[in-house]
Amino acid sequence: MKRKSNRVATVAAGLSPGLNGIIARPSRTSRAAGARRDRTTRTGDPKAKVRRILAWFVAPALALLVAQCGPTPGAPAAGIVVASKIDTEGGVLGNIILQALQARGLPTVDKIQLGATAIVRQALIEGQIDIYPEYTGNAAFFFGKADLPVWKDPEAAYRTARDLDRAANDLVWLTPASANNTWAIAVRQEIAQAADLKTLSDFGRYVAGGGAIKLAAASEFVTAPGALPAFGRTYGFTLKPEQLVILAGGDTAATIAAAARGTSGTNAAMVFGTDGALAVARLVTMDDDKGVQPVYQPAPVVRGAVLMAHPEIATVLDPIFRRLDLATLRDLNGRVQIGGEPASAVAADFLRQNGFVR
Repeated sequence: MKRKSNRVATVAAGLSPGLNGIIARPSRTSRAAGARRDRTTRTGDPKAKVRRILAWFVAPALALLVAQCGPTPGAPAAGIVVASKIDTEGGVLGNIILQALQARGLPTVDKIQLGATAIVRQALIEGQIDIYPEYTGNAAFFFGKADLPVWKDPEAAYRTARDLDRAANDLVWLTPASANNTWAIAVRQEIAQAADLKTLSDFGRYVAGGGAIKLAAASEFVTAPGALPAFGRTYGFTLKPEQLVILAGGDTAATIAAAARGTSGTNAAMVFGTDGALAVARLVTMDDDKGVQPVYQPAPVVRGAVLMAHPEIATVLDPIFRRLDLATLRDLNGRVQIGGEPASAVAADFLRQNGFVR
């Protein structure tokens, strides 16, 4: 990114050592390389980006998937092949799906944390895997329809993703979680409490009224029309160059650590909705009360033929994903990211504590 002013601070991506206990992870701006809760890039020409991602990664990766996943499309499988993206949340959600199906007595094959979005998505379409958790908002990019307003409404986004994928690929989107894993702004707790900041409307009034805010963020978040500029237009605020700290790489682990530690005077951070480190870092997420950002709710996506053969998959998974609200998913992610627990153990405890398995 070309800086607007030499007063904009740039901090190395490897913010050292990071907030105590926060494990550094790839940024969501580098999704194609397998970032946490990997989503497709949200700016520019979606079709062109998908084509580039596929050209770079999918062809060689699928050759490996054939060997890894076993049977070719249409051949008998040893079980329902359960996969997920390579990130932390992918590991948690994938293990929840895998263990829930196993508890029902369904035969499964474990391909959890298989790869980034482009790889896992194409593997599902090609029949190399049978089910994995995806985000409703990503369908906007899968089908080149990012400009539709439906993606900002949870129900409409889900219905649109469901209908498009069923018609084009015979893929079935099951019930999504209510947790929304989208771009957000979080503020240090003491500032939020002192100024009574709960929503981005509150935040906008605070900044516009001269409130002292310095935001740690990725360059994409600062420059992408649908990110910080959209927040500013909608909520009536502008952050000056000296109020921004641009972190190379844009890792939310780094932005959260920067705000929590006050690096270069920062007291606010670019975050994602289900980041597990927010509570430990004592940051308060501002509610996007006017719905600026698209909705990214995770849902199991399963091949139609597999669901037809095993209709109980929906019966098992629907109530589980209904239980995954924002607070719950943040807690599960945090147990892996901060507590260092294995995703499989966190998933097992969640299923057991909520009565989904014995």
